[in-house]
Amino acid sequence: MSSAPKLASRRAFFSGLRGLPADTGETHTPNIIRPPWSWGFEDHCTACGDCIPACPENIIKAGPDGHPEIDFTKGECTFCEACADACNEPVFDRSAPAPWHLDVSVSSKCFAENGVYCRSCGDVCPESAIRIIPQLGGRARVLIDDDICTGCGACFAACPVDAISIAPTTERTHG
Repeated sequence: MSSAPKLASRRAFFSGLRGLPADTGETHTPNIIRPPWSWGFEDHCTACGDCIPACPENIIKAGPDGHPEIDFTKGECTFCEACADACNEPVFDRSAPAPWHLDVSVSSKCFAENGVYCRSCGDVCPESAIRIIPQLGGRARVLIDDDICTGCGACFAACPVDAISIAPTTERTHG
């Protein structure tokens, strides 16, 4: 009988990488992303849930407190405004210049930045806001153009190793 270790399939290997913690050493705190164009959420949202079934992409879910949250693991926001149309409270301001203010970043787990050919995030970005620049040594640098990025979340679900994070920026005043 052989005592050699059994090798995992490629799929098992890459799937296993999804659960690795980030190399940053920072503790993870959950960042709640509310539906696009929402403001004054805590003051105006009644947690009725009307926006949840209205979302054709099914990316809105009820959070632990019952208030709607965006779940980019299910897909991207197409900014169809169905959530705003379904809401009867003064929660949404579609006249705002941007649907939301989110920070999108790429961690050190990124395949491209570790010399493995991967273009998943750049391929799915509808705004072409993600550029993957080859560097010497076979590695690449992933750059996100904040001026073009809408924060739709398409890149989040596409990343095979969960190297992309999306979080709300610091609170901005409305108006």
